[in-house]
Amino acid sequence: MAFTEKLLSVHSPIQVGDRRVKRYHVTADPAGIAPEVQRAAYAFLHRLLPETDDGTPTAAFTVLHQGADGGVYLNAYSWVWDNVLHFGGGAAAQPALDCPDLDPTRFIRLDRSWIGCVWELPPIGHEREAWVRHVLVPDRPDLDGYLADSLPEGSTGHRTAV
Repeated sequence: MAFTEKLLSVHSPIQVGDRRVKRYHVTADPAGIAPEVQRAAYAFLHRLLPETDDGTPTAAFTVLHQGADGGVYLNAYSWVWDNVLHFGGGAAAQPALDCPDLDPTRFIRLDRSWIGCVWELPPIGHEREAWVRHVLVPDRPDLDGYLADSLPEGSTGHRTAV
């Protein structure tokens, strides 16, 4: 099996309910993910976020990934219980995951323990370090600093110094 890294792009944070959400996109297509797919994914996102808890800054990050076969995956990672990462997953246009059709804008919630594929995992390591650096280490959490600290755009195989 041939393996090729994909392209990672970073998009401005959005507000979803009480949470401020950082956004990463992954695709092999240099044109990126179609705007209508993005709109559908972010309209669905609230279904993947947990209830907020007292004391934890209300932040999350997502990885929206469109595969070469047209399947679209929305991974939502939310900070809860101060230092725990909650996962919620959605998919569209992927029959193998019980999506009802090949419409890349019709998302369903996944009920699996999977947290992401090899192209979706790189942001997790960076986000862990950013959460520690901006929220857990300072005397007062710096949520704006956390939201401004994203993995650099480029290849999903890009390595960052921490």
